[in-house]
Amino acid sequence: MDGKFTRRSAIGSVLGAIAIAAMQSARAQAKPKLRFSSAFTESDLRTEAYKAFSSAMAADFDFEPYYGNVLFKQGTELVALQRENLELCNLAPADISKQIPAWSLMTSAYLFRNYDHLRKTWQSDVGQEFIKMARDQLGIELIRPVYFGARQVNLKPPKKISTPADLAGIKLRMPPGEFWQFLGESLGASPTPVAYAELYTALQSGAVDGQDNPLVAGRSMKFYEVTSQFVLTNHVLGYDMLAVSKKTWANLKPEQQTRLRAEADKAFDASAAKYIAQEQEAIEFFKKEGKQVYEPDQNAFRSFAQKRYIEKYGKDWPKGALERINAIA
Repeated sequence: MDGKFTRRSAIGSVLGAIAIAAMQSARAQAKPKLRFSSAFTESDLRTEAYKAFSSAMAADFDFEPYYGNVLFKQGTELVALQRENLELCNLAPADISKQIPAWSLMTSAYLFRNYDHLRKTWQSDVGQEFIKMARDQLGIELIRPVYFGARQVNLKPPKKISTPADLAGIKLRMPPGEFWQFLGESLGASPTPVAYAELYTALQSGAVDGQDNPLVAGRSMKFYEVTSQFVLTNHVLGYDMLAVSKKTWANLKPEQQTRLRAEADKAFDASAAKYIAQEQEAIEFFKKEGKQVYEPDQNAFRSFAQKRYIEKYGKDWPKGALERINAIA
């Protein structure tokens, strides 16, 4: 009797263990694997934020990152999301504007005054309208902006810059492409396309008079060695959007969606604070190196640039959207 009971208990225990293992295996298989694509490399500061974000969401999905565009070429991630060939990506607003012309507003110069203004804009009604536009027209879900520094003007000539008129005739290196060349014009300069890898030499030889990039790049690429001043124009706040494919978003439970947004806010607000701290450190470094670092007349630059953008792209923008963004305190 005892033997039979023992055998039955043992069999029951084995079957129970098998059942538990099967349930655990099923749960493990049910957890989706989300592939993530970005143009930046694994050494980028944003990688830290994405790792923190994915760790916080580890119970909900497996994060499989591909940095440096090794999975999809830069500029093709949006189509990959739309075709459900990709689950997550760090999406450039300029890529969205290629399919939705109204989004050119969100890539224009002097739209955002600082990171706080950028964050508040995307949380506001007007920001949510642009997110809905992408959801309805592109079939993707945009979670929030991912900040990576403000672009500033860095010049070789010592000429004091106060207004866009002071940049007249200045050969300002801008990346190749219509968008970037127009950005240079909107500052009052003469934009000159030069590859990033050739920029130090171009500044050194005088082929260009200056360049525009985040301050951290000016330090890491040693552009300060061949220039005399940094003009804190803050003309473009660099940001991308954390984007999720329609199917992936729909497969998340409402509580998972809520948690994803909250963890993204936590990770990328912390990352933005690190970028801002690095920018301040770079300013102090340049000053110690004997470089002039100062702010020009921001209102003069903003008025000049926004007028140029309205003339070129304003017909595509939702009526009153620019004014609503400008009014956000």
